[in-house]
Amino acid sequence: MLLKPGSPMQAPASIPVPVPVLRLPRGPDGYSRGFAPDGRRALATPAGPGTQAFQETQEQRARAILRERFLRSLLAMGGRQVSFTLHEGVHVTARFGATDLDVANFYVSQLQTPIGVQAEALLRCSDMIAYTFKP
Repeated sequence: MLLKPGSPMQAPASIPVPVPVLRLPRGPDGYSRGFAPDGRRALATPAGPGTQAFQETQEQRARAILRERFLRSLLAMGGRQVSFTLHEGVHVTARFGATDLDVANFYVSQLQTPIGVQAEALLRCSDMIAYTFKP
């Protein structure tokens, strides 16, 4: 096929280019992606004192402060003797080792229970009421 000068050239067929797809998290209803347009995050109302948004903000700040204190206490407990108060009024002491990622279990050593000493153990956080240690 010969093309004459000045004649329009045909563009070569374009090759489709893959486009990345952005996946949004599941919405509050569980079926849609993203957030519900009528959800509390979609509302852009000022959070003045006395409003529900203000109260939620204050509650969120309080939770964040408590979470930070809890995580700092876990860091401070490393290798220390800790006293645990469990359900049914059981008191045990142990040397704190570590916690799992979900903070569902504590790994302890030299666990002193009412019936004896256990070299190593996992204590479930759901069984605990409180713990104390000397910094």
